[in-house]
Amino acid sequence: MVTLNPYLNFQGNTEAAFNFYKSVFGGEFVFIQRFNETPAGAGMSPKEANGLMHVSLPIGGNMLMGTDAVESMGQKVMPGNNIHLCLSPDSKAEADRLFKALSAGGTPVMPMADQAWGAYFGMATDKFGISWMINQDTNK
Repeated sequence: MVTLNPYLNFQGNTEAAFNFYKSVFGGEFVFIQRFNETPAGAGMSPKEANGLMHVSLPIGGNMLMGTDAVESMGQKVMPGNNIHLCLSPDSKAEADRLFKALSAGGTPVMPMADQAWGAYFGMATDKFGISWMINQDTNK
């Protein structure tokens, strides 16, 4: 079964935003990782490398997730790319099917591929301008 969760992009203030959301909704972060804890952080400025690559906060039966957009990687947050809908399918085959279907008539942004964090991941913008992430946890 596919789960659907919102994924928020911030321009360097993800940690402050998620600490705010934590104060509003309660709970604890189930995952938090900085860029400097990954190979991606090696070529970044100290400020960018200290930013959040990923954070997850459970809210009810869903997960609110987020990241800092990194300008040195050509990322700039603006209306339209500040939120993605993140799908978590059970299999790579389902991930591929979703990616292909959502990309049809739209724009594949990042092709499906195995990632360093242990997931099969890709991104697409559908023909209506909605941004999607497909993240299949390969450890399942």
